Parts: sequence; C-alpha cells; structure tokens
Amino acid sequence: MSQPQPLTIRLAARDNVVVARTDILPGTPIAGEQVSAAQHIAPGHKLATRPIAQGEPVRKYDQIIGFASTDIGPGQHVHTHNVEMHDFARDYQYGEGARPTDYMPEQHGASFQGIVRADGRIATRNYLGVLTSVNCSATVARYIAQHFMPERLAEFPNVDGVVALTHGSGCGMASSGEGYETLQRTIAGYARHPNFAGVLVVGLGCEANQVGALLKNEKIALSERLGALTIQETGGTTATVKAGIARLKEMLPAANRAERRPVPASALCLALECGGSDAYSGISANPALGAAADLLVRHGGTAVLAETPEVYGAEHLLTRRAVTRQVGEALIERIRWWEDYTKRNAGEMNNNPSPGNKAGGLTTILEKSLGAAAKGGTTNLTAVYRYAEAITAKGFVFMDTPGYDPASVTGLVAGGCNICCFTTGRGSVFGCKPVPSLKLATNTALYRHMAEDMDINCGLVVDGERSVAEMGEAIFQQILRTASGEKTKSELLGFGDDEFVPWVVGATM
Repeated sequence: MSQPQPLTIRLAARDNVVVARTDILPGTPIAGEQVSAAQHIAPGHKLATRPIAQGEPVRKYDQIIGFASTDIGPGQHVHTHNVEMHDFARDYQYGEGARPTDYMPEQHGASFQGIVRADGRIATRNYLGVLTSVNCSATVARYIAQHFMPERLAEFPNVDGVVALTHGSGCGMASSGEGYETLQRTIAGYARHPNFAGVLVVGLGCEANQVGALLKNEKIALSERLGALTIQETGGTTATVKAGIARLKEMLPAANRAERRPVPASALCLALECGGSDAYSGISANPALGAAADLLVRHGGTAVLAETPEVYGAEHLLTRRAVTRQVGEALIERIRWWEDYTKRNAGEMNNNPSPGNKAGGLTTILEKSLGAAAKGGTTNLTAVYRYAEAITAKGFVFMDTPGYDPASVTGLVAGGCNICCFTTGRGSVFGCKPVPSLKLATNTALYRHMAEDMDINCGLVVDGERSVAEMGEAIFQQILRTASGEKTKSELLGFGDDEFVPWVVGATM
C-alpha cells in the first residue's frame, strides 16, 4: 500500500516557499515545515515557510522569483498580491557548467521508422502543402487544399494529407528589413521541410512579399516537388484553384511512393514548447521533458528550447551550459534585443505570466521562466538561432521566438524540427501540421479532464508514482513511436491547419 503524499512540495532546501500539492485549508499543519497554513492555499500555489520581510527575495527552485512587496508571515499565501519584480544582477558565468555529453554507444542507439527523402533528409510525416506569400492568397490556398478530401486521397495511402498554411501578413509591410526577412525565412523553412513531399506557393501578385523575390532571396528553385502560382498572372481565383489542384495531382504519385524504414534517433529534431502553464509545469512535465531531451541528445539528436521571453530570468542557467562564450553571449544578445523591443513598444518583460498562468499559481515571469527552462534538460548549449533559422547543430540548442505558442512553434518547425512536445498545465489544445505534436499534462486532474487532448500524464510525478527520470524515459519512447507514424491526440482531432503563425516583427503600414 503506497504512502500518502505530503500536502506540499519543497523544491530546494534554501527556498522560503513550498508548493501546494492539493487544496490546503486554513490551520492545516504542513508536515516537515513547522508551519500551518494561515489561509486557504489552492493546488499549485505557494505558501511561506518562514517570515519574509518586505523587499526580501522570494526563493523557489533555489532561485529568486521576485521580492516581497509587503511583510509575509509564515503560512501565508505567496502570490501576485504580495510579490513584485525588481531588477537584480545575474552572473552569467559563460560555460562554467559545460560538461562532456555521455553519448549512447552506437550499438545501443534508439531508432524509429522514418521517411528518408531522396536528398537524405528525414521526415516523420508525409504531407503536400499549399503555402501563401500573403493573406490575399489565403482563400485560394484553402480552396486548393479542400479539394483533396480523404476520399480523393484514398488511392494514395502513404500521403498524410494536403494542408493549406495561411497567415495574415505579406503586405502592408516594408519590402526589406527584419520583418520582411523573418517572414521569408519562415515560409522558406516550411517549403524545405522534409515532412512535405511537395509544396505549392501561392501569391496574389502585387504584395510586398513577392513570390519571385521569396524564391530568389531564399535560393529556392522550382522543381517537380515545388511549384508557384500568382492569382493575378494565372487569371483570378477559379483559374488559380484549378491550376493549383492540377499541380498537386502531379505531385501525389511521387509522394505516395514514400515508405518508412528504420532510422537512428539522431535524425530527430525535437521542438520543446509549453503553453497554458501552471505551477506544476516546472515540477513535473517540464523537467520530465528535459530528461527526454537529454536522452535524445545522448542518442545524437537535437532538442530545441525557445520562447525567449519565457526564459527571461533563467538565462543565467543556460549560459553556464554554453559550449563557448560566443554561444552564451549570443543568447544574452537576444535577451537584450527583447528588452529593447518591449521598451520600444511601451511594454515590459514581466507582462507575463498570463491570467491563466497566474490562476495556476505562477506569480512572476522569473518563476515561469525557471520552470520553462527545465524543458531544456541538462546537456550543453551548443548553438543559438534566430527565428526560423535553419537548425544545423546537434545537441541542445536555443531558438529566439516569442512566447506566443503558435508563433513560437511556427519558427521551430521552419527551422527544421520534425516532432514537437508541448507541455501544459491549464489545458492548451494545439497541433502544428506538418509536424506531430505530443501534449504533456502537468497534473493528473487535467489529464483526466481533457483526456481527448492529452497524450501523456506527467502528473504521475506530482502524485509520487513516477520519478522525473522514469517519466522522461516514457516521453522518449512515445516520441519514437510518434515519429514512426503513431497519431497524436491533436492529429486525431484534426488540429494543425490554423496554427501556422509567422512572427510579425515591425510596423504594419
């Protein structure tokens, strides 16, 4: 018979708060803490284990997550009403924590059933895609994709589907500069993605983001697997839809010849994402995903952490793991860019957590970031990439993206990620065609309540039924099965057509 779990979770000996595992009523003694709850503490929320004077740091994970805005008594609820942000110095200690990676011997390496493209790139899914240069071509792109209903694809069983990925940008923007280059890099990353057996790019003809310029700037050549149409040149909506359907029909036989075969796990590029987070995210799902990322890196693969605003305040933990000072400084350069970006737009980096995050017990961006960074595991940081930049390094790397989940994952997929793991504590629903997305619940109540959407229950860590390492191994094995073709919950529900959201940087004019 298993022992009942303690009412609270202590994450580090020096912490002055603990996290409620369940509802705690006023007056309840907290075992091992020599304190009683002074008021009701909701699951995932924090209570003080000793007096915290006004201005004193509040510590969780043995790190500063904020400062007391008033005196906080033992047993009191610690949250947004009595915690605030202050600037404080962080020592980046570039590379001081970098250690040799314990790679798995080749004879013991994991594998999956992948699709090997003619040029050697490895796919986990086999789609045809219709991409758009501008919002004005979105409807035509959808009409083209909608033609290929399941019954029309029945004779092509190896094709996962035809998907139109549309967006709201491409015109009303400068025809040069950072925003323009970011959009072109994103679309080009999808056009090159191995999970697309064939791609058609559709434009209007007069937009800022011209199809011809996109192909030229990104050095993309038209071929049997990559076509392009503009509505104005083709003769309007109906003519372009007919031409697009005909072009994709030509691609289908070749796409259907794709077959799965054993491929080493080193071919996987894993996107690490979290959304709808709660206070358990940094205790269960995120560190468990970090353990899975470590396993993938040990097998020679790549794991990609992102969401720069959501590692803000935890970046000093990542710079310690940088393989060189240059890599660490590249991360800090992105942090400084975001500080300037938010200042220019009359915002602040602590305009986060979201209301849902706060309801789940997260108080400041520092607390959220410390939990979010746990997705990156413990191996060395080998590279830092701009948004949607092609990921070429192996190991644990970082990509600069917004914290907004669809925009973040869009950049990661454009960079070459061929599978995604998405942790959530509040119940985010998400898919990202053409890449499968696994949903990891941080707590058992959520997993049971939203069973149709959640793939893995990391709440078993909070429940004391699995260790973080055991949960990480289970996630890693599920990643391999998913990469081999097993459908995720979001795929079964049909998610992924509307989650293509390129990051819009700069003014809309």
